[in-house]
Amino acid sequence: MMGLESFVFASPWILTALLALPVLWWLLRITPPAPQRLKFPAVRLLFELFSKEETPDASPLWLVILRLVAASLLIVALAHPLISPNAPLPGNGPLILVIDDGWAAAADWPARQDAMNRAIDQADREERSIIVITTAPKSRGASASYSGLLRPVQARGVIAAIEPKPWPTERLTALKALDGIELTGTPSIRWLSDGLHEGGIDQFIDRFRKLGNLAVLSPDELPRIITPPELGRSQFSVTLRRASASGPEQAKLRANGGDGRLIAQKITTFDADALQTTITLDIPLELRNSISRLRIEGDTTAASVALLDARWRRRPVGLLTELPLDSGPSLLSELYYIERALRPFSELRRGPVEKLLAEPLAVIAIPDSAPLEAAERDQLAAWAEKGGLILRFAGPRLAQNPDDRLVPVPLRRGGRTLGGAMLWTQPARLAQFNRKSPFFDLDLPGDVTISRQVLAEPSPDLGEKSWARLTDGTPLVTANKIGDGQIVLVHTTSNATWSNLALSGLFVEMLERIVATSLGVAGSGQGDRPLPPMTLLNGYGHPVEPGPSTQAIDASKFPTAMVAPATPPGIYGDAGDRRALNLGPQIGEFKALGPLPRGIERGNYAPTAELDLKPWLLVTALLLFMIDAFATLVLRGLMPGLRSRNVAMLGFAMLFVAISHSALAQGAGDGFALKAALETRLAYVVTGDPSVDDTSRQGLAGLSRMLNQRTAIEAAAPIGIDVERDPLTLFPLLYWPVTETQPRLNARTVGRVNRFMASGGTILFDLLEGAAGENSGALRRLTHGLDIPPLAPVPPDHVLTKAFYLMQAFPGRWADGRVWVERPGQRINDGVSSIIVGSNNWAAAWAIDAQGRHLFAAVPGGERQRELAYRFGVNLVMYTLTGNYKSDQVHVPSILERLGN
Repeated sequence: MMGLESFVFASPWILTALLALPVLWWLLRITPPAPQRLKFPAVRLLFELFSKEETPDASPLWLVILRLVAASLLIVALAHPLISPNAPLPGNGPLILVIDDGWAAAADWPARQDAMNRAIDQADREERSIIVITTAPKSRGASASYSGLLRPVQARGVIAAIEPKPWPTERLTALKALDGIELTGTPSIRWLSDGLHEGGIDQFIDRFRKLGNLAVLSPDELPRIITPPELGRSQFSVTLRRASASGPEQAKLRANGGDGRLIAQKITTFDADALQTTITLDIPLELRNSISRLRIEGDTTAASVALLDARWRRRPVGLLTELPLDSGPSLLSELYYIERALRPFSELRRGPVEKLLAEPLAVIAIPDSAPLEAAERDQLAAWAEKGGLILRFAGPRLAQNPDDRLVPVPLRRGGRTLGGAMLWTQPARLAQFNRKSPFFDLDLPGDVTISRQVLAEPSPDLGEKSWARLTDGTPLVTANKIGDGQIVLVHTTSNATWSNLALSGLFVEMLERIVATSLGVAGSGQGDRPLPPMTLLNGYGHPVEPGPSTQAIDASKFPTAMVAPATPPGIYGDAGDRRALNLGPQIGEFKALGPLPRGIERGNYAPTAELDLKPWLLVTALLLFMIDAFATLVLRGLMPGLRSRNVAMLGFAMLFVAISHSALAQGAGDGFALKAALETRLAYVVTGDPSVDDTSRQGLAGLSRMLNQRTAIEAAAPIGIDVERDPLTLFPLLYWPVTETQPRLNARTVGRVNRFMASGGTILFDLLEGAAGENSGALRRLTHGLDIPPLAPVPPDHVLTKAFYLMQAFPGRWADGRVWVERPGQRINDGVSSIIVGSNNWAAAWAIDAQGRHLFAAVPGGERQRELAYRFGVNLVMYTLTGNYKSDQVHVPSILERLGN
């Protein structure tokens, strides 16, 4: 039971107005109601005349009581009653809100905004000014902002405009905002931290402790960081980091292509005392090359997303030749075997040295037959020093010119021949690859033999430079670093003249590994050109358009370019040269905020139990005054359709409705039922996955805007519902995204959802993954126990195809998923399907941000596909609101024919 100490009034002095209620009672009792106007013959005045004096009539008792109750509720509401109120702010000065608004704050930003607004409400009750200080630099590079003294209404506007930034905080820089500040009284300071440790934290805390009473709020769950695969590694391994070792923890990695399609996903677990874990995606190279985005599912920060560019994907490889097409016989041509081996995983370009150096390439392959001038060797060496990889093959030309400097190790003249009719030796075979070789885990076929090779001069570091050896220990593949790049030499020919290696599958796998060790596009001769921003990440890790304050980055600064306010994480460059700038790899020290000094209050962002009764009492008082006005009109005879004797009964009925409404509003707590009942709103089911729920909310917001623009529907902001506790019957349509993490519904919830569908409601289940998600078991698990009718693909004459727009396809973000409805012939709920199932991720196609910009690409049809997605949404809403009346149009031709006859 709630104690009396948990019920207070913010303005208790207003309650003294209750002392005037007896006077109001007396005035209402002696004041007669307004006279009624009746039409009757004047002679009627002579009948039944009485000479005795009569007292005037008084207002009915029930009306007096109603007015007193309304006045009492108004007075109590103005006194601002609070249940379980928040503690008063310490000190007697202004409230200072210190807000971490860097990348880590995005993980639970709505909870932070609620905490800010609660603090502002408390300051408003105590009539204090407010100061807002942010710790992350602004987008234009300015240091953290200081708002000055604000009134509560101004502070709310400032708070609403703050968004998490996609770069780290600079707390020590934020302290400069306090230089020269003069405050009256002892301020109350609330630091809304991101829960992470940062250099100079002791100085930061000490400065605010000296200034006033400091309280610190930090999140219960800290964000995680993703680091993309290391360049030059054959395995596609992604590292995840967390700030504290708080026991075993699961994390799910999702890999998406450039079109947004899910390519792979994998779950890993942090060990109990581990701060990082590694996920290796073992997928075909073709799929790996198409990955452009990695993210941690459920995390909504810029550091939980890693963007990939050509350095992680299909490498552009140049083939050195003087001819655009090889003119020699295919089976004897050196380039033939190189080209056939590289084509499945590389983009090949042919040309002489000058042409190849002018293009953005990762690898330049040089067969032995390609002649090289001294100047060309110098140009190629300079290109390799910038990060390029030179892949050379031996042959007769190199065997006679061992002094060539464009090789990884010194060579002997002449080479070595193994096997033959006049030799005692046999062709050599390959030895097992060592652990440091990029070929380590490749299987050695038993039929690969080497009959001739170019030998390397013995040296102390020859073993370190050898990636492959023969069984006699002589190197077959050597490599050496040169600047930021490297030179790799295969000590035999690239065709079948010196060995049968080029005829084996091992040759393809070895070239694949060699190309994978390259750093990507480098040494193109365009290292100093600026790369403008193409697509950036905001604080939540969502792609956005570049702003006016964003700057280009010189190509020579990649991959060491740093994330900053002027260069946020994202994709820079153009269609021919795209570079990814990620935040995760640049975060060095990553640990949780440690224990605070004694005397500093520490809390979290969980909502408090405070319940403000003022709005509900005001609404109830307003309804009672409306009842009073209605009753007065009836008593004065201005509403002849009602008789006076029925007014009391009607008044008490309306009073009961008002009280019931107040109880409903108070029970809802956040006004859920009131908001849903008074306005038309689209609703989505909250899944518990922040990224999915944000997309659902933004998607329905975009669809609501489209409905307001194109139809007579006036849709308010969408609302998220919990199917276990929120009333479902207030909504004709529920958008229900299906995720793998959603648990099976309990028996009580199954009954609620079944009653919703039986009473005419429609649920759109969206599997989100296009055609790839149609066989997902998540839907079967989620809908277990529901009364699912037989389903069939949408027929061509279904009402969904013509409810508002004429259409036969129903794309969303994806276009290849099918849409299923109740099988035709089920005439339940006026023929409106109670369940619609699809997988085209419609919310992502509809989603917009606060500026009305679209957040996700529509694939593959672009903006035309997005328009069709909006049309499907409009048809869907019209279908659920109006039923199947348009199906009657099928009878129009028959009716017209009969009328004509």
